[in-house]
Order: sequence, then C-alpha cells, then structure tokens
Amino acid sequence: MEEKEVLYRAEVVKGAKAIFNKGLVDFGEGNVSVRNGKKEELFITPSFNNYETLTEDQVVHMKFDGTPLSTGKLPSTEAIMHTMIYQSRPKAHSVIHTHSSYATMLSVNQMGIPIIMEEQVAFLGGSVDISPFGEAHTEDIGNSALKALGIKNGALLANHGVIVCGKSVEHAVKFAELIEKLAKIYIGALGIGIPQIIPEDQCDKFKKLFNSLFANYPRKMLK
Repeated sequence: MEEKEVLYRAEVVKGAKAIFNKGLVDFGEGNVSVRNGKKEELFITPSFNNYETLTEDQVVHMKFDGTPLSTGKLPSTEAIMHTMIYQSRPKAHSVIHTHSSYATMLSVNQMGIPIIMEEQVAFLGGSVDISPFGEAHTEDIGNSALKALGIKNGALLANHGVIVCGKSVEHAVKFAELIEKLAKIYIGALGIGIPQIIPEDQCDKFKKLFNSLFANYPRKMLK
C-alpha cells in the first residue's frame, strides 16, 4: 500500500470518528470521503458503517466511475454524490454527509438557515440553503446537492440531512458541526420570537475571509 493511500485512509477514519464522537451521525448512517490527490479516485467509508470499530483497512478505495480499487467492504451508497461534488470542485479534498438531528429537522421541513451569525459567512459562505428533494443513492441527490451548495461549503439536503465539502477533513468536520449548531440556534430562536437576519451587505469582511481561507469552489462559477 502506498504511503499516500495509508494517509488518506487514516484521514477518512479520523473524520468519521470525529463526526460520530460529536453526535452528528449514528451507527450505519452518514459518510466521509477524501479525494486521492489529483486522481479521479476517492477513499470513502463503507456502507452501513460502524464508526466505533472502523479501521483504515475497511475504508473503500474507488474510481470516480465506480470501479473498485480495493476489496472487502462495499462503499457508502452515497458515493455517487461525493464523486459529483469532487468533479465539480477540484479544490475540494473532503466531503461529509451527516444526519445530525437539528439540521435534519430543518431539512424535513425543507427550510434553510438564513444568515443569523457572522461565522457562517466566514466558514460556509453565507446562508445554508435547502436542496430540492433528490432520491438517495442516485445522481438525482448529487445534482440537488450541487444546486444547493452553489459556491458555498455546506447545504441541507431535503428530507435527508447535511452535505459539506472542504479543503481538508478538518475543515469539513468543522462545517458539519457548525451547521448543526446553527440549526439548533435557529430552531430555538424561532421558538421564542422572530430571528433577526444579518443583511449580506454587512458581511463583506467575512466574505473575504471565506474566499481567502475556506472556499473551495472553482472561480469560474462566479463568471
């Protein structure tokens, strides 16, 4: 096994255990992947993953076209969505999908999260938008995810949970955790009053931080 492959497998395990320990996924749900450098390949958690016992050798190595490059476990059933994001975003190194409780509550109501805190602009790029409904495990949900992401680092998948992408596994974990925190705050704020939305024109400083530090979208998307 090549040294880089060992490192990528370790990154997947690290990200997977992080989202499990943070309570963003339960046994058998969600998925974590990393891109294999500039190759059209990825490493991804296996289907029906047990986060507590996951080891590097259980991580699945595969091509973007679905061709397996490892033996043993089957890949996550959402590998297609991960692949579509990597193909759309050459700078993305990691993709994470979670079913965290508060964010999924909003996704079931097909509600996004407007700009309620400045940090979401810096880390995520702005509001957390809700995707059109897409059938799980198909290109349909991949297209829905891309539409909701736009140039941002995270989105809600209608009736399905959270999707994030980052330039590192650490970034992607942070974004998934932040979306769950924002969802919890937003749901709580809706319960006690009317949340006050921060206007986008007051977020220029944080947009610059996003673009300089955390954005992974191709700049051609702005043209």
